Amino acid sequence: MNKIILLGNVTRNPKTTRKKSEDGTDIVITKFDLAVNRKTKQKSNADADFFHCTSFGRQAEFVEKYFHSGSRVLVIGRVQNNNYTTKEGSKVYGFSIITEEVEFAQKKSAKKPANKESDFSSVADEDQPFDGR
Repeated sequence: MNKIILLGNVTRNPKTTRKKSEDGTDIVITKFDLAVNRKTKQKSNADADFFHCTSFGRQAEFVEKYFHSGSRVLVIGRVQNNNYTTKEGSKVYGFSIITEEVEFAQKKSAKKPANKESDFSSVADEDQPFDGR
């Protein structure tokens, strides 16, 4: 089983590329980086791990449109190796997260001001146009 669940913040605005497949269909690829806080015993030392994430298709379009630097998001995906050999013959090891599900993790209340003014004004009872009978 290859499954990873990450909760973190997008570190910079996603980058999207569009390509044509061999059969002529459009391929949309969006890449973004995610910072995930690491729990430590000393709260003053906030360590983080950084993950390269890649989304495809409609999900890539969603990420491109709605994710931005600082967005708090939940990513469910799989780890994919990006190993290769350089021209000099050195082996380079890397990995990225291929997203399977993405969603916002920020509470809606955090985006809105806490004390929202009401669209209605209060009116004293004696100012009502009817007598209540």
